[in-house]
Amino acid sequence: MKKVVGITRSTSTPRQALLLSLLICALAQQPVWSQGVSAPPRDNARICGFFPCPQPDERIEPQAGQWKTWVLSSGSQLRVQSPPSRPISEEEIGALKRLSFGRDAAARDLINFWDAGSPSYRWNEFAIDRILRNNIGNPRAPRILSYVHVAIYDAMVSAWRWKYIHNRTRPSALNRSLTTAIPNPNSPSYPSEHAVAAGAASTVLAFFFPTDAEFFRTRAEEAGRSRLLAGVNYPSDVTAGLELGRAVAELVIERARTDGSDAVFSGTIPTGPCSWRGTNPLDPTAGNWRPWTLTSGSQFRPVPPPACDSSQMATELAEVKNFPRAIPAAGASFATTRLAFFWQGVGTVKLWNDVLSQKVFEYRLDNNPPRAARAYALVHVAYFDAAIACWDAKFTYWAIRPNQLDPSITTLFPNPNHPSYPAAHAALSGAQASMLAYLFPRDADYFKSLAKEAADSRLWAAVHYRSDLEVGLAQAEAVAGLVIKRARSDGSQ
Repeated sequence: MKKVVGITRSTSTPRQALLLSLLICALAQQPVWSQGVSAPPRDNARICGFFPCPQPDERIEPQAGQWKTWVLSSGSQLRVQSPPSRPISEEEIGALKRLSFGRDAAARDLINFWDAGSPSYRWNEFAIDRILRNNIGNPRAPRILSYVHVAIYDAMVSAWRWKYIHNRTRPSALNRSLTTAIPNPNSPSYPSEHAVAAGAASTVLAFFFPTDAEFFRTRAEEAGRSRLLAGVNYPSDVTAGLELGRAVAELVIERARTDGSDAVFSGTIPTGPCSWRGTNPLDPTAGNWRPWTLTSGSQFRPVPPPACDSSQMATELAEVKNFPRAIPAAGASFATTRLAFFWQGVGTVKLWNDVLSQKVFEYRLDNNPPRAARAYALVHVAYFDAAIACWDAKFTYWAIRPNQLDPSITTLFPNPNHPSYPAAHAALSGAQASMLAYLFPRDADYFKSLAKEAADSRLWAAVHYRSDLEVGLAQAEAVAGLVIKRARSDGSQ
């Protein structure tokens, strides 16, 4: 690919630029991005008039291009050519000016839609929506989410490396006659972070949901166009970002094609007195799928469950049988029955993703694309690896469900179509809770209590024994510990 000469940079000092910006702040009657769009101050910035004072020394993650990647060998594996020269950049600014004159209601809606949250946020929502629409459960839901967010994260790390190598000035900083609809992010312009995420996520999602490929392609183009309408990126930033994201996605998809998830079960279902009973069990080969951090699905395989004719099992079975769960629920049983149905409904996908996105906003990572992408990737890597470990144990031991052992037990809803030990709600919720506690330590107790509630809800519903829950939570801690160990040495500290 032909290398393009870099743009000419301003010779003014940061102090001079700051003073000029403050003067503009003082003289302006409204924010420069105020073409009908309200934009709240970013982070905890001081306010100059109606908008944040410039903070030239607080650049967004200038070292993020060195962070450890998952599929790429490093952030430099895929080279991004130099941005266009200054004369060409000025021509691009002319195009941005023409777009700015047409910021109608539809344009403002598009800008606000894609500027809400980090570049990862909307794509996570699209992924969750398609997973729910297609009734995809564990262990395939975490597989999809891990690939989507690994692609975004690796692409973001690569983008950040090239951003600070090329150090391209934002359009309105190069030509102050251009007004922006939102504040300029405090990072170099090239390539566009929103386009990078869009290229990566849309390509991976199109792989998993091929009938929706056109939808994802259109959304990716919209994401890039929103940054042009806002005036915060050049057209060449968007083009480079989409190309980089798509290139990373292709490498991620190559891994997905060979992770073992297409294996067909050719074994036999055990028929012993303590064995699970059913047909067409859900993904019995998932314990052999390729994980992200585990050496194999069996790395944290627990000891066998209690024998179905043991005294321990008799005690656990009695606990399940005697727990109050009459329908309609009333009195003391109302809360546990409600929560059992609640966790059956939200599963381990929707609620934990909502919590993750909420904490990204609360901890102000929505203004930090690399760190937000890292959070989404770490949680979903742990989620997927926990699913692999859980499924390995389930289909090693083929443990019988409570109402299969004692038909007098009435469950609140049908058993999931896989063995009892360990509990997936415990293992998968526990892994996500542990990662959230690592990423957002102020709320660690809340995450752990939520995971325990998710686990307990399965006993309240009569679909699991106590040991299923305890072992699932312990397995989750072990899996998350591996991911946290890697995270502590990924260079982001």
